[in-house]
Amino acid sequence: MSDSTSDNRAEPVTFASGDRRLAGTLFHPAVPPVAVVVLHCATGVPQGYYRHFAAWVADRFAAVVLTYDYRDFGQSGTGRMRAATATMVDWGVHDQSAALDFMIARYPDLPVDVIGHSLGGQTVPFHAQGRRVRRLIAVASGLPFWRKHPARYMPQVIAFWFLFGPLLVAMLGYLPGKVAGLGADLPSGVYWQWRRWCMRHDYFLDDPKAPLPEMARIKAQVSLVALADDVMVPPHRVEALRRIYPAADVQFDVLSPGDLGVSSLGHIAPFSKKMQGVWPALVQRWA
Repeated sequence: MSDSTSDNRAEPVTFASGDRRLAGTLFHPAVPPVAVVVLHCATGVPQGYYRHFAAWVADRFAAVVLTYDYRDFGQSGTGRMRAATATMVDWGVHDQSAALDFMIARYPDLPVDVIGHSLGGQTVPFHAQGRRVRRLIAVASGLPFWRKHPARYMPQVIAFWFLFGPLLVAMLGYLPGKVAGLGADLPSGVYWQWRRWCMRHDYFLDDPKAPLPEMARIKAQVSLVALADDVMVPPHRVEALRRIYPAADVQFDVLSPGDLGVSSLGHIAPFSKKMQGVWPALVQRWA
């Protein structure tokens, strides 16, 4: 596999999301494309983390793959994080929808597939052109609820949502990602809305302040991929995501580290370059 950081088939792009401009990268296959793939990032994970995976998908499926950063984050950031106004609705509803619109407009004659990581697979029914999605792979994506994590992870959950998390955001005006173990800073609006959703058993479906998804619009082939040792979105909460895809052809799979020859998978690591041996398992339904 080529290193996409030096591959001239990686093309920087920008596109509009409302009155904001988002920074993205198109990964082109070595042959004429037969499809496009929109890769929606997880909360707090910049697009660069997925670059090797995106380049691999482009070549494996002869697809043009888009990665991008949500507003007020990564390469789409516009200034000091304290001044950021982004919310989870901005990221999951508006920015993800804009990314889908951009690829449909740029490649109107090609089928559209989506790979969503965590937040990236939760919100496709909100997108106006979601009915255009042919196939969706949602990895470690579910309806998290703070009381439904494994017992060994509960101390971190309590600290993140009830102790140092709220304290740091209140003091600094944003969540310092490195301190929180996320690796990247998050806007305060993202943190507070994320917290509100995780306090509710059915996540954003229980939030009267959030828009409602048009769940019946998604008739795609949907693959829900859970990771057996993921304590952030454990498998039973991934399977709960079925309810927002009632009209889709949904398949649910749990990947175990031992079956893939690795010591652990976790929530974020499967998309890293060092885990490229597990990538075929993430997309096995498309193979």
